[in-house]
Amino acid sequence: MRTVSLPLFCCAVAFAQAPGTPDPSKIENENKIVVTTKVVIAPTTVLDRHGNYVNGLQLQDFQLFDNNKLQNITADVHDEPISLVVAVQKSWNLNDILPKIQRIGGLLNDLLVGQDSETAVIAFDHRIQVVQDFTTDTGKISETMKKLVPGSTQHAVNDAVMQAIRMLNVPRTKDRRRVLLLIAEKRDKGSENHLREVLTAAEFANVVIYSLDISSVVAAITGTPMPPPPPSIPTTAQHVPAGAAQTPTTVGNDYYNGNFIPVFVDIFKAVKSIFVDDTLDVFTRFTGGKEYGFISEKSLEKAIEGLSQEIHSQYLLSYSPNNLDEGGFHEIRVTVNRPQLEVRTRPGYWTAAQAQ
Repeated sequence: MRTVSLPLFCCAVAFAQAPGTPDPSKIENENKIVVTTKVVIAPTTVLDRHGNYVNGLQLQDFQLFDNNKLQNITADVHDEPISLVVAVQKSWNLNDILPKIQRIGGLLNDLLVGQDSETAVIAFDHRIQVVQDFTTDTGKISETMKKLVPGSTQHAVNDAVMQAIRMLNVPRTKDRRRVLLLIAEKRDKGSENHLREVLTAAEFANVVIYSLDISSVVAAITGTPMPPPPPSIPTTAQHVPAGAAQTPTTVGNDYYNGNFIPVFVDIFKAVKSIFVDDTLDVFTRFTGGKEYGFISEKSLEKAIEGLSQEIHSQYLLSYSPNNLDEGGFHEIRVTVNRPQLEVRTRPGYWTAAQAQ
């Protein structure tokens, strides 16, 4: 969500200034009123029935609903240059995996970053280190990735994401697409920042998060069993008919049918018992990004290629909600005026009720 300040000035007729009369410029400053307008960006991907990206759509081809209320889409910032932060986990258990990750610097340069775009790199275990600040020099990114070495036993995913958001949420990037590529395991280990705090920061900075999940690679190399697959949503957050009981079957069906909004509601309500098994999944779904997995170096390269296609085929629809008097979670739904197309966007955003 983007915050835009619109200054409104009280106009006055200028007369000759008499002794003791206040300076007109001071009167003008004192009567300045700042009106804050919320602008929401909805990253939207459109696929045909064969799974191919659909490009070339215009604003008039879309309809966007916020809590089932039709909104006025004001812009598609598809062609803006990208500010990209790559956050790489470098904990001790990745000793055999880091060499694979180190070699993707060139792919990132070739596939993700276009003209006038910039990239920065964060490395993290229990510490968060900015190993390369924003640069347009693609050679520096490749060299930085090659120098990554394993660290401690922890991997503070939430803290790394928060640092990346801070780097992206600066005035000079306001006219850029803000993208985070998170290369990490599914679960956070050792962060000081809570998930709710990080999601809130991502929402207001309009950062889209993509991830490369290395959990399966860790399991294959270390022999550690993988945790069970999704649902990553806790049982208490699942929706069932009144009076019905939760079972593994209903939980699984609910998740795979796309009912992941309850977990965001519980996160923002700060439900104490909530546990998120797949942090990467929550980050990517909430911001409109996507999670990719890989096993081999070849599948890693394929994931980077898919990620590049996703980013460059995405529509970033912006609008000023006409229903901010409704507090809580606002569900976003996007449709297109063409048949047999799949439309994917961020599920929504959280806001306190505001007077209209």
